[in-house]
Amino acid sequence: MNNELLSALEYLEKEKGIKKEILIAAVESALVSAAKKTFGEKTADITVKLDPESGNFKVFADEKEIKDTRFGRIAAQTAKQVIIQKIREAEKDIAFEEFQDKKGDIVTGSVHRFERNAIVLDLGKAEGILPKKEQLAGEDCRQGDRIRALVLEVKKTSRGPQIILSRTDAMLVKRLFELEVPEIYEGIVEIKAIARDAGERTKIAVYSKDEKVDSVGACVGMRGSRVKNIVRELQGEKIDIVRWEPDIDKYVRGALSPAKVSELKIDEKNKRIEVVVEDDQLSLAIGKHGQNVRLASRLVNYNMDIRSYNELVREKEKKEVALKKLSGIGKKTIEALKEAGFDSLEKIKSLKIDELIEIKGIGKKTAQKILAEAKKVK
Repeated sequence: MNNELLSALEYLEKEKGIKKEILIAAVESALVSAAKKTFGEKTADITVKLDPESGNFKVFADEKEIKDTRFGRIAAQTAKQVIIQKIREAEKDIAFEEFQDKKGDIVTGSVHRFERNAIVLDLGKAEGILPKKEQLAGEDCRQGDRIRALVLEVKKTSRGPQIILSRTDAMLVKRLFELEVPEIYEGIVEIKAIARDAGERTKIAVYSKDEKVDSVGACVGMRGSRVKNIVRELQGEKIDIVRWEPDIDKYVRGALSPAKVSELKIDEKNKRIEVVVEDDQLSLAIGKHGQNVRLASRLVNYNMDIRSYNELVREKEKKEVALKKLSGIGKKTIEALKEAGFDSLEKIKSLKIDELIEIKGIGKKTAQKILAEAKKVK
């Protein structure tokens, strides 16, 4: 037992990183409990000393050594149980620390089993859980399949680390590009922003720190090889690679690709952009269920309102007709209102007399008349 005990202690210290002093203290504590059960709880204060060199131990009661052959077998079994427990605890702690360091990184595992709607992956030293909400829609996984996923969260539990994985997080796409594109890994090309509808479409904005390196070309790869590998990994998810630009006008036009933008009205203060496109580009700019404009908006961090030229013309004509309904208000006054930005009845109705008077060419009486007439129009 002595040689086995010493070998076990040395193994734990070397392979599991647990200090020998901690292990000895744990074994001594367990042996004290065993001694009390053997000799009775009412026994005087019991201590056990384990010799780290020989593996021999001595039991003391009131500083007097107790020699009892019954205790040898019990001590051996107790020491074995403590070591097994410490090995398990050490393995759990090591696995926790290892995966805690991998938080936000990609891991590869094989499908081990299915629990309700979750997929449990075998990651080697631990198991990872891929909840239903973190799975790609329509992805068909079978037992034994190899899957790459992002480590989303790592929790410490009594049963070992609980590792929550994700296949839907935008960071997964970023990490896949880092693995696939050497220029990103080396820091030559930088990923500036990502917007993702998992399983359907992702827009990624990239920037090159080296003028000789084309950021988009580096990500696409020869004949699209690099981006195709990522698309394949994501079960056919479409990926738009956008060139990041410091000029917001150029950046937005790229973000709305494949649609062609005709005109942009950018309100930097309120983070809003009015986008004008030709009629045949409207559906492309908006995208299926509004996906293209939604992802582009998230990518550039601006709210977007997309209109076609015909829509603007119709809207303008509608406003013109509405303003003409203001009985007794001359053309010059209407033009003055429009120039001041009050080009619709709704805007005029929200004004106060003091605000109208500030407009050049409009006096108090005219302002009162404008408001009175506007309220009449329905």
